[in-house]
Amino acid sequence: MSLFAFAPSRGRRWHLALQASIGIAAPIAVLGLLGYAPLGFVAATGAFTVLYAGSAPVVDRARILPFVAAGLIASAVGGALVAPSTVAAALGVVVVAIASSALAFGFRLGPPGPLFFVLVFGLTAHVIGTGAIAPLVYLSALAGGCVFSFLVALVPLVRARTRAVGARPLRELLPGPRLDADGRMLLLRVVIVAVIGVLLGIVVDPDRTYWIVGSAVAVIGVAAARRAAFQRGLHRMLGTVVGAGLYLVLALLHPAGIWLALLLGALQFTIELVVVRHYALALVFITPLVLLLTGAATGTIGSIDVAGERIVDTIVGAVLGAASGVLHRPAGRDIDSSSTGRQS
Repeated sequence: MSLFAFAPSRGRRWHLALQASIGIAAPIAVLGLLGYAPLGFVAATGAFTVLYAGSAPVVDRARILPFVAAGLIASAVGGALVAPSTVAAALGVVVVAIASSALAFGFRLGPPGPLFFVLVFGLTAHVIGTGAIAPLVYLSALAGGCVFSFLVALVPLVRARTRAVGARPLRELLPGPRLDADGRMLLLRVVIVAVIGVLLGIVVDPDRTYWIVGSAVAVIGVAAARRAAFQRGLHRMLGTVVGAGLYLVLALLHPAGIWLALLLGALQFTIELVVVRHYALALVFITPLVLLLTGAATGTIGSIDVAGERIVDTIVGAVLGAASGVLHRPAGRDIDSSSTGRQS
């Protein structure tokens, strides 16, 4: 995964990119036009649902994605419950990171792994903690976004050819629960970075612990290899720094309403096209997307301070995630992720 070369193509991804784009843009546009813009940004996080099982046939995704949506909603419920307490929210990040990782690795969920469960928990606790949105309203909007994204993912089933594909048993799609050697090592790394990340976050700013831990979990990914850990850490740091610069440029345009919806949709579309081929380039677009989304939900779009904080948090998390890779075997004995069925 070189900084100067693209990984081989893994097949067409435009359909997944389009689904993710619609999942994030449509709620923002529709609810914004109805006068409920903040809820549109919350519902847009439901688009994370369609990012899973992207290479699986639609009939199989129809069985997997409800579990993903349920996990995201459960994470949001947890975030809402601990929102009044900064300490409880910080401890909750550790619990959610470990629990979601155990489930993701144990049932072979695949990329993007536990990352978005951690981010949804943290974002929920942060936004509700500001008092900007009532907990039940927030959770209803997010659940609605998850359902909408799930329905978008099922649209191809209108074609008889798509429905004709035989669905595999659920136990085959999500085998487990069982942690093999790779899974146990990945979970151990998550435990370590979650605990250390929260401790560091409490020192820096308790409200930012979820971002540090999320960055570390993203670097760990689902690949059991030392080299992958170091490479993803480097990609994440560089991609985030450049992405923060792009965010500031876009924020100067003061996007709002339908234009912000289209901008976020375009960013999400681009991310899904490049993320499997060049992680650093994907982060250039992921960073402004998340900053614009969270900034719109909390009223901080264009904040240079927020962008600077995210760069610092990401670098700390990326270093943690990459450093935890030393627990894996040296390069000559790395476990080939292709032989284990895991992807980076």
